[in-house]
Amino acid sequence: MSVLVAEVRKVPAFMRRDLLVMLSYRVAFVSDVVAIALQAAMFGFVAKLVDPARLPAYGGEATGYFEFVMVGVVITTVSGLLLQRVATAIRHEQMIGTLEALFASPTSPTTVQLGSVAFDLLFIPIRTAALLMLVSVTVGLSFESGGVLPGLLLLAAFVPFVWGLGLMTAAAILTFRRGTGALAAVMGILGLASGAFFPLALLPAWLQRLAEANPVAIAMEGTREALIGGPQWGSVVGDVLVLLPLSSCAMLAGVAAFRLALAREHRRGTLGLY
Repeated sequence: MSVLVAEVRKVPAFMRRDLLVMLSYRVAFVSDVVAIALQAAMFGFVAKLVDPARLPAYGGEATGYFEFVMVGVVITTVSGLLLQRVATAIRHEQMIGTLEALFASPTSPTTVQLGSVAFDLLFIPIRTAALLMLVSVTVGLSFESGGVLPGLLLLAAFVPFVWGLGLMTAAAILTFRRGTGALAAVMGILGLASGAFFPLALLPAWLQRLAEANPVAIAMEGTREALIGGPQWGSVVGDVLVLLPLSSCAMLAGVAAFRLALAREHRRGTLGLY
């Protein structure tokens, strides 16, 4: 227990480091926020061209394209940012020459991975909520406030899936010094079959079948159902029960791959190479 407490106490140090790094690159942070806001504005204009009759109804409630697509923007943005952070944290340590020293310290690999994304796990939801509030005030969003809690529950069940993919990529980076290309292709397919920017009914039949087992699509459609149609806890619990095994498998595979890659680099004495 004392070992566990000691490891947990190291996580705030990682968070403080990442906060200081973010504050030291304020222009990059502001430009990232502006880019997301411009994307939201673009979809606001696209919404004027889309026939609402082509969009699905949620909880018996008709939806506008802007509400439909903003959920897609939020889920894909959160997924992309978290995936990038988990995958590139190791690469960043490699490039600045601190990876070998970090793993030589009395800090477990799990603590290193958790600490590397802890700040983002706290900051990404805050930034996303701020973006939605800004869009709601300036443009208007017809979301059900009661659907926020079910949406967060779905997101919590979905995050380990993205984390697992990020750990697999981190393992590939440790082994090959590169590894984001293949993962980008996988995420591209999952994103295409998620219905982020257009209804799943418009996709080919085989992609619609893929979407039934696609965690991105499950989380996205469940969140839309909660925020647009109102909280339907039976449906939310069903989606969570589907997401949890998929997320668990991805997380376990990611942890195993990362530990195997780390053990290999230790044996070869090549952990510090990049």
